[in-house]
Amino acid sequence: MADNGSVVVNPFDSDDPSVLDVAARAAGPAGSLPFTPEMLRELPSGHLFGWSQNAGMGWDPAALGGREFLMLSTHGGIRAPDGTPVALGYHTGHWEVGLLVEAAAHVFREAGAVPFAAACTDPCDGRSQGTTAMFDSLPFRNDAATVFRRLIRSLPTRRGVLGVATCDKGLPAMMMALAGSRDLACVLVPGGVTLPAAEGEDAGRVQTIGVRFVHGELTLEQAAELGCRACATPGGGCQFLGTAASSQVVGEALGLSVGHSALAPSGQPIWIDMARRSARALMAMEAAGHRTRDILTDASIQNAMITHAAFGGSTNLVLHVPAIAHAAGLGRPTAQDWAHVNRQVPRIVDALPNGPRNHPTVDVFLAGGVPEVMLHLRRAGLLDTRALTVSGLTLDAQLDAWESSERRARLREWLHRERGVESSDVIMSPEHARGRGMTSTICFPRGNLAPEGSVIKSTAIDPAVLGADGVYRLTGRAKVFTSEPAAIAAIKGNQIVAGDVMVLICRGPMGAGMEEIYQLTGALRYLPFGKHVAIVTDARFSGVSTGACIGHVSPEALAGGPIGKLRDGDLIEIVIDVRSLEGSLNFVGDGQIVGVAEGSRLLDARAPRADLAPDPALPDDTRLWAALQDASGGPWGGCVVDADTIVQALGQRKR
Repeated sequence: MADNGSVVVNPFDSDDPSVLDVAARAAGPAGSLPFTPEMLRELPSGHLFGWSQNAGMGWDPAALGGREFLMLSTHGGIRAPDGTPVALGYHTGHWEVGLLVEAAAHVFREAGAVPFAAACTDPCDGRSQGTTAMFDSLPFRNDAATVFRRLIRSLPTRRGVLGVATCDKGLPAMMMALAGSRDLACVLVPGGVTLPAAEGEDAGRVQTIGVRFVHGELTLEQAAELGCRACATPGGGCQFLGTAASSQVVGEALGLSVGHSALAPSGQPIWIDMARRSARALMAMEAAGHRTRDILTDASIQNAMITHAAFGGSTNLVLHVPAIAHAAGLGRPTAQDWAHVNRQVPRIVDALPNGPRNHPTVDVFLAGGVPEVMLHLRRAGLLDTRALTVSGLTLDAQLDAWESSERRARLREWLHRERGVESSDVIMSPEHARGRGMTSTICFPRGNLAPEGSVIKSTAIDPAVLGADGVYRLTGRAKVFTSEPAAIAAIKGNQIVAGDVMVLICRGPMGAGMEEIYQLTGALRYLPFGKHVAIVTDARFSGVSTGACIGHVSPEALAGGPIGKLRDGDLIEIVIDVRSLEGSLNFVGDGQIVGVAEGSRLLDARAPRADLAPDPALPDDTRLWAALQDASGGPWGGCVVDADTIVQALGQRKR
């Protein structure tokens, strides 16, 4: 017992006497379960006991014969009935998705179906930036996909699955889980976006208030005010075409979502209607005998990659789309496949962070979103429009319906009237986009520092540092860091200058779980000299990153990659042609430029740095994930765990 002043407090006692009024028996639900003799003879005991559980939770026993549908979500936090927080979620992206689940549940109930709901919440990459939480970010995707798949299999009576998710890791995980449920009807509900502040900064730029304050770009008062209102509405993914928004786009382009659902404004009637449409689509899909294997095909994967390129989506989808394909039992697209698509497909969407005018994602939705982009791609002959969608229509039929829809006409007119924005200035024809100087999306540089490849979002290079021929060229001195805190400290401490090449190593899967380093790329974007600095790393980037940022450098330093041999002062040559999407990354000398061939010889003769090591805070479960994904194809294979490969390797080792 503790002494609280003059009063002795017993930790087992309560001020509320009702807590000791305990019931030991209850009458149980009224009525009876609608069993038939055949059910009692033939069904497994789990099915029968499941109805007992359903009645125990309060479902009308007489209504238990309806089709059962499972609704999975990434919902996080606890909201009071009026929407105010009782307990916070990790991010706005999962804060309101419970409302989508609730709206869908009512549709199922009204149709006589029996809905179930379960959730596995997700972390926030923005909240994780610059912290050891980032070591769990990418591995979490695989873990969540496993949990979702186990939840699906653990309800053996479900006839279909509705997956509701929004953000960077929860949404790819949900798509992987639905893709793996090949013999079920599955529909994805992309959970929408938050609105930008009427006066303020978007959620990408606001993440740089610390470094801008240090460099005198912001006052304390400005930082405090901008930070307060960046997330202008309480739900939805970020307002830029980062990994969350790009994943929503890809989900719809795959045919897994109902048409015009990606990037819907969270909390609004059109967003709630998306959930209702999705529930009706799932019931119709199941009744028609369509299954996820009918939706996810090689053609739909190709359509998604093409649409991603047209949007100018996040480079993180180079990790996620192969993982979705692998879960679906399809071939995983390679870096060469991505390169071919990006050379073939024009970027036609003007959105944050790519520009040139940087429209927020809600404007892209109002301008027509995914179906509007696909109309342009269909006219260009780039899509396989025979692909089936969860609406029950082929992509061709769905695009015909979109083109003549009242929804399309009225939203485009609203965008013009209320925002003064022409939809054709947000989603453009290829000819209009070329006239605006918009170039294609992703380039895969190779060279003596990246013999197995690397990736750069070439659209994000500032046009001011491109030559008249559309080529970015920099030969700069390396400043090498083995930790992100050391790198950001160098930026804040004025140790980085124009012309430098920041090299960040030991941050790939084996070193740091392949962390995302927007803290660095964002800082450079909003500092005056930042456009003249390049970053080279075996880590990955946020979808909102901009600049000459080359990531996914392979092999990573801890896997023996030559990037792990670099020293301060080494000369690095970067060449990126944003028009042809050709690029190179090479060590060209340690005191003077000696060229690529001699640089390769010098680099081969060097020993790896003595300070190469995994981050001391790297969790054991992330280390295990890193080893398993490396054996399964590594980052270029989607960072998946391929069971066949692992089991075969373990069997060979045992023998």
